[in-house]
Amino acid sequence: MLHIYVETYGCQQNEADSERILGLAREMGYEKTDRKEDADLIIVNTCAVREHAELKALSNTGQLKHIKEKNPDLLIGVCGCMIQQEHRKEDIKNKYPYVDFVFGTNMTDRFKEIVSEVKKSKRRGFFVESYDKNPGTITEGITPVRCSKTNAWLSIMYGCNNFCTYCVVPYVRGRERSRKPEFIIEEFDSLVKDGYRDITLLGQNVNSYGKDLDEKTSFADLLKTLASKEGDFVIHFMTSHPKDATKELIDVIAENPKIERHFHLPLQSGSDAILKAMNRRYTRDSFFALTEYMRERIPGISVTTDIIVGFPGETDKDFEDTLDMMRRIRFDGVFSFVYSKRKGTVAAEMEDQVPDDVKKSRMGRLLALQTEIQTEKNSGFVGKTLRAHVEGESKSDPGMLSARSTEGKLIHFKRTPEAEKLIGRFADIRITSAEAIMLFGELINTSNN
Repeated sequence: MLHIYVETYGCQQNEADSERILGLAREMGYEKTDRKEDADLIIVNTCAVREHAELKALSNTGQLKHIKEKNPDLLIGVCGCMIQQEHRKEDIKNKYPYVDFVFGTNMTDRFKEIVSEVKKSKRRGFFVESYDKNPGTITEGITPVRCSKTNAWLSIMYGCNNFCTYCVVPYVRGRERSRKPEFIIEEFDSLVKDGYRDITLLGQNVNSYGKDLDEKTSFADLLKTLASKEGDFVIHFMTSHPKDATKELIDVIAENPKIERHFHLPLQSGSDAILKAMNRRYTRDSFFALTEYMRERIPGISVTTDIIVGFPGETDKDFEDTLDMMRRIRFDGVFSFVYSKRKGTVAAEMEDQVPDDVKKSRMGRLLALQTEIQTEKNSGFVGKTLRAHVEGESKSDPGMLSARSTEGKLIHFKRTPEAEKLIGRFADIRITSAEAIMLFGELINTSNN
C-alpha cells in the first residue's frame, strides 16, 4: 500500500485542488495519510497571495529534508500558486535539491503523468508553463478525496480577469474559465446525496461565472438552480468582486433560504483614489449602495470584507476614508492585511511605498475600531436562537464544539456525547454570550435533523 501526504496553504481553492490531487493519487494506488513520516509521496500545495504564506511553505518544505534522508525512496513534489512564479520555481530548483518535482496550477490535471514520469526517469522534473503558453483546461471526471466529512468545497470556475494592481492571481491562476453548469450540478447532487449539508462554491470571482461559456448563464442562474434542489443544506460562495455583484444576485439570495445569509464583499480601501490605483473599478459610493440594497432585501444579512492597509500612496486622509466606510457599513467581520509587495505586480513598482511603522500604526487603529463594532454587533445576538451547522471540535477548546450559523457566525457550545451526534447536521442554538470573534450558546435541539 502506497501513501500520500498533502500539505495545503492558502485559500479554499487550494484546498479543493488538493482534494483533486488526492483523487488522482488514489487512482494510482495511493491512500491518504495524516503523517508525513508514513508517506511514500508528499505534495506541498502552496499559496502566493502574501509573502508570509510563501515563506511558511518554503520553511516547511525545508524541514522535509530530514524525512527524505531517512527514506531516500520518498518522492517530494511542490505545486500551487507559488510555483507558478518563475523566481520561486528557481528557488526550489537551486536551494531544495531533495524536492523531486514541481508543477504549476495549470498542470494539476496531469498529476498522474508527472508522478509516473519522475518515477520512471529517476530525475527531477520541473513542470511549469506560463498561462500565455498553456491557458489551462478544465478536466471533468476527477473524483476528489474529501478531507472533511461535514463541509465540502465545489469549484465552479478558475482564474481571474481583473488584474488588481496588488494581486498575483491572474498571473498564477490564468484567465477566467467556468465549468459547464451540468458538471457543477452533477457534483452538487452527489455531495447532497453523500450527506454534505454545508457546501461552498469556489472561484477567484464567482460573480463572473458563465461569462466565458457559449450558453447564456450567470452566477445568479446557477445559484437559483442549486438552491432549488431537494435536501437539507446551505450554500456558501466565495469570492465576490463588488464590480460584478448585481441586484439580480442579491434578489436570488433573498428568495432562496438555502443560500447563506452572509455575503463576503472585499472593499480593500474606502478611498476612491486608492481604489482607482488598485484598479478595483468601483467607488466607495457604489459599494455602500450595494451593501444598503443587501440589507434592504435580506434583513439580518451578515456582511464581511477584506481591507488592505498601507497600499502605496495611501495618505492619512485615504486611511480615514477607510475607517469612515467601516463606521458607515458596520461590517460583521474584517479580514485585514498589511500591504505586501508581490513581484511582477504593478503596485510593487509604485512610488510612495508606505513605511512599515505607519502601516503598523494604521492596522492597530483599524483592528481596534473593528473589534468595537463586532463586539457590539455580536452582543445583539444574545438571547436569540440561531440555526447552525455543527462542524466539530473547537480549535481552541476541546471541551467545546463549533458551529456556523447561516449568517456566518462562529458559535461555540458545550461538547457532550449527545451534542457530538449532531456533527455534520443542523442544530438550534440559543446564544448566551458574545465576544468580538465568536458567540457562545447552549443547544436547544436539532433543526430538521
